[in-house]
Formats: sequence, C-alpha cells, structure tokens
Amino acid sequence: MTMHLLRPLAVFLAAYSLHLGYITVFYHRALAHRAVRLQPATLRFVLATGNWVTGLDPKAWACMHRMHHAFSDGPDDPHSPAQAGVLGVLVAQLRAYERTLYGLLGRHPDYLRHVQDLDFPVHWLNRHGLWWLPYALHTAAAVLLGYAGGWGFGLAYFAGLMSHPIEGWVINALGHAVGPRNFETPDDSRNPWLAALLIGGEGLQNNHHRFPASARFSYRWWEPDAGFMLCRALEKAGALTIERGRLLPRPGAPVIPTTQA
Repeated sequence: MTMHLLRPLAVFLAAYSLHLGYITVFYHRALAHRAVRLQPATLRFVLATGNWVTGLDPKAWACMHRMHHAFSDGPDDPHSPAQAGVLGVLVAQLRAYERTLYGLLGRHPDYLRHVQDLDFPVHWLNRHGLWWLPYALHTAAAVLLGYAGGWGFGLAYFAGLMSHPIEGWVINALGHAVGPRNFETPDDSRNPWLAALLIGGEGLQNNHHRFPASARFSYRWWEPDAGFMLCRALEKAGALTIERGRLLPRPGAPVIPTTQA
C-alpha cells in the first residue's frame, strides 16, 4: 500500500476513533448505563461537544438505547431485526432516534421515564431546530480538506466521523441475528466477533445484554473490547472512574445478579 492510500486511511482511522470514543465510552457506557462515572469536568465537556462531534444528541441517544434494553427484540424495541428485519434496521434506527429526540423535546412521558436520572437537557442545537448544523459543518470541513489535500482525505474524514448509521446497523442487526452466545438471555443478542473487533467491543451484544451495567463487554479473554481499553486509559488520565463492582465476571467466577442500567 502506497503513501497515497495510507494517508487518507490515517485520516479515516483518526476520525472514526474520535467518533467511536464518544459513542462507546461517553454515550453508551457512561450516560446510558452508568458503567463508568464521568468526572464533572468530563461530563460538561461531553455534553458541550458530543452533539457537534457525532451529530447525535447525548440524551436522546441514551434514551433510545435504554428503550432498546427495556424492550429488547420485542415489539417496542426501537431497532430490532426481529421486528424490522436485518436490512430494515438501518432505517428503523434512524426513525427511532428522530422519534426519541422529538419525544424528549415534547416532554412525552413514554420517553422521559427512561431518562429521569439524566439531569441535563437536550442539547441546545436540537432545542432550536439546528440539528442539521453539525452535519453541515462536517460536510464543509470534508470539502475543504478534500480541496486542500485531495478528495480521498475529505471522504475519509466524513466517512470516519459520520459512521454511526453503519456502526449502529452492524451492532443492532448482526448483534441480534448472527454469532455465538455465552449467556441465555430473553432476547436474541449474540456476539459477532468481527463486529466487536471493528467497533470497539460493541459487537459483544450477548455479553452486554446479560451484564448491561458492566463497562467491560468481553467475557472471554480473547473477545476484543477496545472500548474498555479506552475506559481504562481515560481512568488513568483522571477523566472517569470505572464502576468495578459492576464488571461482568470472567469464566469460572460466580455469576452475580445484575440489573438493566
């Protein structure tokens, strides 16, 4: 592979890693499940910047995800292949996010009850109808980067930072349709290994649905979970604290009761 291809790849990986770090650590493990406790300054930073980086409101994302756990693979699951089909999940998750966002903005009790503990509002961008602004800015940045360094750079930047629809589809569709299971759960969650490798451990859906309050998604030593590695690095940097009493056990250890968080 020549440097001509390596440089756009490096841009993609940097943008993708930034986006994925926000989603898997801050939105998912911290806000949705309280599996890690963000320091006050970290929380303020995430709430201020998250919507700009990902294009997704942190409270709406956490609410939709909690609803997914509450109704996993049932009729009210916002994005289940059991309801929408494997391919249909791609559209179902986008519609579910929109419904959740406007449900929170309209203070609908069916949505508010899932986020009563999250004492921060929907981001001001969404409260003022400016949900499109982060996408416009990232598009402009991609065009400028492409103009300055070549269109491969611009496309790599945009694809990496705006990758959530594809990530979400792989996790929500394949993670509930294909792959092995370590635990019996009421849903059809599974552990597609390749998805876990590529998406920060998020593909380990069966492990996660059995122990949703655990910051670590890997059960067996060889199951990839880069998101937990990032949690550990951020803990050492003083940005957050891992709730170690809630970590899922390793094979052979006693299985402790857990609650949906």
